[in-house]
Amino acid sequence: MMKALGEQKRYSEMTEQELHQEIAALTEKARKAEQMGMVNEYAVYERKIAMAKAYLLDPNDFQPGEIYEIVGDPGEYFKVRYLKGVFAWGYRLKGNGEEEALPISLLKKPKLS
Repeated sequence: MMKALGEQKRYSEMTEQELHQEIAALTEKARKAEQMGMVNEYAVYERKIAMAKAYLLDPNDFQPGEIYEIVGDPGEYFKVRYLKGVFAWGYRLKGNGEEEALPISLLKKPKLS
């Protein structure tokens, strides 16, 4: 199926190189939005970057039942219940117990001290 002019390719359809190019372009847009004080736009770009980065990772590296630190949110931890695609479903340990989904790019193994 041909894409309409200007229609964005899905991250799931992109090659690794295309994802890296997309991340670079989004990072530049986020930097400009931040410089101009466009907080909402900046947040949107940050979410898009996290989504694109998730497609560069292997969901099999993330295990249900494991606890991960949330990238960019020091001291916040997330317990994975299950994975669906590049999303980890679970809950924040300090949260209200409500289930949410995070792109796997926002999760990292906590450092053991």
